[in-house]
Amino acid sequence: MVRRVSAEVRSAQPGLRERKKEQTRRLIAEKARRLFAERGFDAVTVAEVARAADVAEKTVFNYFPTKEDLFYSGLEAFEDRLLDAVREREPGETVLAAFRRFVLRPQGVFALRGGDPGATEQLRTITRVITESPALLARERHVLARYADTLAALIAEETGAGADELEPRVAAHALLGVHRSLIEYVRRRVLAGAAADDIARELQQQGEGAFALLERGLGEYAAR
Repeated sequence: MVRRVSAEVRSAQPGLRERKKEQTRRLIAEKARRLFAERGFDAVTVAEVARAADVAEKTVFNYFPTKEDLFYSGLEAFEDRLLDAVREREPGETVLAAFRRFVLRPQGVFALRGGDPGATEQLRTITRVITESPALLARERHVLARYADTLAALIAEETGAGADELEPRVAAHALLGVHRSLIEYVRRRVLAGAAADDIARELQQQGEGAFALLERGLGEYAAR
């Protein structure tokens, strides 16, 4: 029995080949982000990233199909976690509540507390790299649109909505609109010189207010 359990544990763990591949992937991404931070995304070539990581240019593309993927390497994992948060919510819990809990939980900028000066510098660097690159901004818009499509499909599946019904898409775009607005808020505050600790605190308040607005609905909002 002990031997069988041990074998099952070993089989569930990644093998040496998988671990080496993941190490190579992390190394390439780290070297790329360092170069992007130093010189800007558009000024760095994939060949330069390959040389910095001591791998072939083809190897870089094997792990990252596009140059933008080198910077946004975590977006697919974020999408999976987002969909899982909605899909695995408790019975009776709304999509809005699950989405809100996921977006406002301590992660990313929300976790930048404690007055760490390094966090502020890191946030400024990331913001500078993204805002100075039309390619990264375009990729971000594409990714957020894909998030909305996949979330809308999940909502439609759960509610039994037909292919031509708009409610799942309206709901998905409204939810992702909050997420995108929070991203834009962070960048405005970073460019204005705010510290990461202050931004994290403000962001929590802004997020709570934005989701409260969705929960109330727009029926009486901004009436003249």
